[in-house]
Amino acid sequence: MRWIYISPHFDDAALSCGGLIWEQTSKGMPVEIWTVCAGDPPPGLPSTQAAVIHQIWGFTSAEQAVAARSVENQQAAVILGAEVVEFSIPDCIYRRSASGELLYPEEVFVPIHASEKDLAADIAYALNSELQPEDLVVSPLAIGGHIDHHLVLLAVEQLALPIRYYSDIPYLLNNPENLVPATLGLKNGSFPISARGLEAWQRSVAAYSSQILMLFGSVEGMQAAIQKYWEQQHGVYLWSVP
Repeated sequence: MRWIYISPHFDDAALSCGGLIWEQTSKGMPVEIWTVCAGDPPPGLPSTQAAVIHQIWGFTSAEQAVAARSVENQQAAVILGAEVVEFSIPDCIYRRSASGELLYPEEVFVPIHASEKDLAADIAYALNSELQPEDLVVSPLAIGGHIDHHLVLLAVEQLALPIRYYSDIPYLLNNPENLVPATLGLKNGSFPISARGLEAWQRSVAAYSSQILMLFGSVEGMQAAIQKYWEQQHGVYLWSVP
């Protein structure tokens, strides 16, 4: 049985479950990280939002950002011992309508654009084409309300396979009150992570060097935040339908 961690963006699975992934692969379990929004950006000038984000990340273009983040993803996966699969859907900050209009030019914590009403079904189809009957899928809970996380959650829930749900980090750290409504009706299971697993988790997140400033301010800030989260249960919870 493969454990398939569905990651809306390049860093989400490592941020949220890096320690658990390392524990599993260190025991010989087959684990893969599938990044959904890993596609090339369509042509056109970036939005002001995207340009600002690129500057914070240290890139000068969308193409450079996607290519570099894919490399970061590969490096993190090596640390965790996982395989990676990348799908062709662009990040929401790059997606455009058929006429070339940017769909999310100013904000990413918004409802699904009308032109993307079928995108969750398209994502589900793409995932299903790569899945095997014995796979176990691990999905984000979409805590924080990021549009791409929400779309991925909707897509995964269309699959006819066992599903576990993970808490989206760092959104949970910033908004812990969102956990209870996101997990209503679900049961949790605790998965222990050792001190070595914690260290691998922190190293895997550090591999996404372009994201550290925006998400944590510094590598030291990231390490402290991940350790504080780990200390709550020396592991992580995954949720499932009873």
